[in-house]
Amino acid sequence: MTHILAIETATDACSVALYRDGEVLERFEPGARRQTERVLPLVDDLLAEAGVGLGSLDALAFGQGPGAFTGVRVATSVIQGLAFARDLPVAGVSTLAACALAAFDAHPDRPRVLAAFDARMGELYLGAYQCHADGVETLLADGLFDPDDVPALDGADWLLAGSGAVYRERVAARVTLAAVDEAAAPRASAVARLAAPLVAAGLTVPAEQAQPVYLRDRVV
Repeated sequence: MTHILAIETATDACSVALYRDGEVLERFEPGARRQTERVLPLVDDLLAEAGVGLGSLDALAFGQGPGAFTGVRVATSVIQGLAFARDLPVAGVSTLAACALAAFDAHPDRPRVLAAFDARMGELYLGAYQCHADGVETLLADGLFDPDDVPALDGADWLLAGSGAVYRERVAARVTLAAVDEAAAPRASAVARLAAPLVAAGLTVPAEQAQPVYLRDRVV
C-alpha cells in the first residue's frame, strides 16, 4: 500500500492530506492565514486518525506554487524538514493544477478549468487544464499574465476558478467563460491525487531539490 502525505498552503487556506492507494483523508482549514502555526498540528492529527506514522510513508508531496509567497515558502520548508527527517522522496505539484482539480470536483460538469490566482500588481497566475477523475492534462502552462494579455483559448465551456476571478471581465474578453468559482482553491487532497502517478513513476526528488515555483522575482 502506497502512503503519500501532501501539504498545501499556497493560499489563505491550510490543508494536509494522506493518500492511501486511491483513498484520501484530508484536514482543511479555509482562510486560516496561520499556516506556519497550523500545518504541523494538522499533520499530526491526520496521521493519528489514520494510524500511520511518518516512518510508514512512502513519499511526500506539496503544492510548490505559484501562489502567495509566504504560503508557498511555508509548504516548501515543512516538506523539506519532513523529507530530511525520514529520508523521503518528494513530489512537487502545481498549485494551479491542484486548484483546477479541486474546482472540477465541485463542478464535475465543467472539466475545462482556467485556474487563476490574483498575483497582485495587476497580474494573474494562470494555467488551463482539462480535468478528469484521475487527474489533469495541461492545456496552457502556468504563467504570470496581465489580465488583458491572457492567451486566447478555444471553446465556450471554460470554468474560471480561483481568486483571479476578480479579473473575470478582462479575462472574458480573451476566453469564453461558462462559469466562475472565485472561492475555488488548491487543496492537499488534490495535491495528493496529482502526486500519486508521479510517485508511482519515480518522478520525485530528494529533500534538498524540493523547491518552490514563484513565477515572479518581485514580491509585495
